[in-house]
Amino acid sequence: MKKRIKRIRGTRTCGGGSTKKRRGKGSKGGSGNAGAYAHHVVRSLKRGIRKGNNKSQLPTYNRSDDKTVNVGDLEEILEELIERGKAEEKGDGIYLDVNELGIQKILGKGEVTKKLMLKANKISKTAQEKIERVGGSVEVESGV
Repeated sequence: MKKRIKRIRGTRTCGGGSTKKRRGKGSKGGSGNAGAYAHHVVRSLKRGIRKGNNKSQLPTYNRSDDKTVNVGDLEEILEELIERGKAEEKGDGIYLDVNELGIQKILGKGEVTKKLMLKANKISKTAQEKIERVGGSVEVESGV
């Protein structure tokens, strides 16, 4: 059996039914940017078309580009950081300034088994709770 497109070639309407059915702009959902907020919203977002005063810009969302690291990942690389001199062992704990590593925020995913004394710009509540539960401490720098 032939493919559909091969069968359609050479016919007058190419599978569109009556010649009247594909005639106007209504058959494609309107002309120009019609339906940018309605039935063509996905198409308009993909193309970057927005109606209103600022046509070329997509909406901006509250997105943070902070470099983050999870507490579990931080604990996995502690040995390597101590060897490179980025972290130091003081007494029974490990002191680490994550700002020197270029990390702006510490997140709480993972487990903490070692006593950590951290200095950071931002830290999530769960990360701080996990560190303090083991006996560590967190110093949050404000105004940075």
